[in-house]
Amino acid sequence: MKALAPRSAIALAVSLASMVQFTPALAQSGPTLALEEVVVTARRRAENLQDVPIAVTALSGDALRLRGATDISELAQIIPSVTLEPSRATSTTLTAFIRGVGQQDPLAGFEQGVALYLDDVYIARPQGALLDIYDVERVEVLRGPQGTLYGRNAVGGAIKYVTRRLSEDFDARLKASYGSYDQMDLVGTVSAPLTDTFRVGGTVASLTRDGYGRNLTTGDEHYDKDLFAWRASAEWLPSDDWLVRIAYDKLKDKTNPVAGFRPFPGAASGVPVLNDRYDTTAGASDSISTAGINGNNEIEAEGVMLSVDWNLSDTTTLRSISAWREDYTESVIDFDGLAVMDFDAPVIYDNEQFSQEFQLLYNADRWNLVAGFYYLDATAANDFDVVLAQIGPVTAYTGGTVDTEAWSLFTDVTYRLTDALSLSVGGRYTEDKRSADIFRGTYLGIGSPFLGNDAAILLATTSDYEASKTYTDFSPRLNLSYALNDDTTVYASYSQGWKAGSFDPRGANFATPEVERGFDPETLDSWELGYKTTWLDGRALTNIAVFYSDYQDMQIPGSVGTDSDGDGINDGFVGTVTNAAEAEISGIELEGNILLGQGVSMQLALSFLDAEIKDWQVNGVDVSDQRAVQNTPEEMAYLGLTYTTGLAGGDITANLNWSYKGDITQFEAPVPIIDQESYDVVNASIVWLSADDQWLFGLHGKNLTDEAIKTAGYCFGSGGCPSRLGLEDNTTVFYAPPRTVTATVEYRF
Repeated sequence: MKALAPRSAIALAVSLASMVQFTPALAQSGPTLALEEVVVTARRRAENLQDVPIAVTALSGDALRLRGATDISELAQIIPSVTLEPSRATSTTLTAFIRGVGQQDPLAGFEQGVALYLDDVYIARPQGALLDIYDVERVEVLRGPQGTLYGRNAVGGAIKYVTRRLSEDFDARLKASYGSYDQMDLVGTVSAPLTDTFRVGGTVASLTRDGYGRNLTTGDEHYDKDLFAWRASAEWLPSDDWLVRIAYDKLKDKTNPVAGFRPFPGAASGVPVLNDRYDTTAGASDSISTAGINGNNEIEAEGVMLSVDWNLSDTTTLRSISAWREDYTESVIDFDGLAVMDFDAPVIYDNEQFSQEFQLLYNADRWNLVAGFYYLDATAANDFDVVLAQIGPVTAYTGGTVDTEAWSLFTDVTYRLTDALSLSVGGRYTEDKRSADIFRGTYLGIGSPFLGNDAAILLATTSDYEASKTYTDFSPRLNLSYALNDDTTVYASYSQGWKAGSFDPRGANFATPEVERGFDPETLDSWELGYKTTWLDGRALTNIAVFYSDYQDMQIPGSVGTDSDGDGINDGFVGTVTNAAEAEISGIELEGNILLGQGVSMQLALSFLDAEIKDWQVNGVDVSDQRAVQNTPEEMAYLGLTYTTGLAGGDITANLNWSYKGDITQFEAPVPIIDQESYDVVNASIVWLSADDQWLFGLHGKNLTDEAIKTAGYCFGSGGCPSRLGLEDNTTVFYAPPRTVTATVEYRF
């Protein structure tokens, strides 16, 4: 299916904008038609979504279940100005962008511009963060800088994944799904009260699927899925004034290595371009080049959380959130995508974090206050070889550890000046210390001593340094909201986002001494005007946000090949983190929902963005006209139709939806061969739910027109790449899933 032209998409969306708005949950009770109130905790208190004067979208677990959503990347089809996708050569590492803010590379010590929370716990690293949707109560997505309400400061926005509270009564559910490519998912959940004040629960999920393609060299499935996860939790309510929650979760992902599609034949080997974009001839997992990790491709992640709420009075609550998380990854990256060892990389990521947050919450008639202290102690390490077996052979080893120790004080106060007019003032002070220990060396041989090859000969040390730096910042927030009537709120806000600088663990300080000084913090100043209204006697909602952001010292990681001996052939690899001087990002976002009649509703989401880098200096030359803001399409649109009616003693719900995204530039420099042109996606679902909520049967079709959607790529060959590495013209492209159909049955005991 040919993607709808941008002008056509805009015309369609604008024609609907005056009628509809998207929110995920809706209901009709008795003879009265009305949209169901959506309750969120975006401001650390329970509020009707329509009363929250910020750009936030919430999707309930029930709404996601009816859609057949599998992981949080699907939210990007629904929510304005959001891009969520797996990082290149991975299945569960998250790349997130909101309003033009985010990063592609998951390198150590480089926190993402979009903060991800699992039950109020900030997840510092993206490995294993592409969360599958199960045991979820709701997902909230906040757009724009966050720092005065959430534990960690975030420049672009925040995604909050909220799991279900344990039931007062015994509750057990079993869900099974079977779909295209032998998808077989099993999710079991149980919750039980052991006493009147103590409850326990747990969820186990096994999510498997054959590959969308085949590895023609190893015979393995390609783009498959093999994930096992479980979660156990307990809640203790010794009195009406206390709530103690503890939860432990663990994930193990044994999915096969993902190698991109080669759009060009092998320049040295002559291997032709394959017919299927999901197939590969990558052989690194069975090669000596990855012997240091035994060819493993595996992620293990786990964490424990303890939260305590103490209601001091009807108006005041003290809250403590303590958490520890750890993840370990062994990954096979085959940059060349060929059986030959031209450009292979065994990679190890090892991350650990501890966080502690204390909050004071005060809610009275005219005053609402959040005050808090946040502490984070995190260590992120990566070790990897870049094996260039057809040159030398040589191996460039990089080992880097970046420690983060940060603390913050934050507060946000809302005062109702009148019954209609409210003023919110917030601020955050942060002290963020980064310490780095970096070593890089070039070796003769296939693999380095650090990853198993003790016979490798050191040719040159390109980095060997330790460095430390402390960054401090104060970020303000101001919001003025006015209720025009009981159904309409307008607001104006200013907020600042900030992210500390750090050190690039892949930088070569011997060649570029300034690497030891690290890269600078980035700052984003955002101004926003918003309009939220409920109309047609509660049958329709419209939310509109208009914003302008001034982005200073944008942190942009990258990597290029290097030529150490001047023979014209790149034989090394170096990381680059650049502070682009200035970018401007502005846009308009609209969400709408309308009940057209008994059982019939329509949903809409829409965004138009103007993202432009205004100043980027390279050796004293402004190259901003050759650069673009990554992963930020100018247009996005979503249109959904939902119909619910009674059938066989229950309700059957059918949903048909269409989403559109404009042209996407994957990296800071446009590269047509890996960039994605505008595209649209059509999904459909039909779900039957029994009257007693005991049985659910669903059928879900995704990407029904089988669009070929590029999500990322490696560019070390021809086609406009910034540099070359290896001899095989190493450009590869990664794709989103093809058309799939999944059947689901769920039983609630």
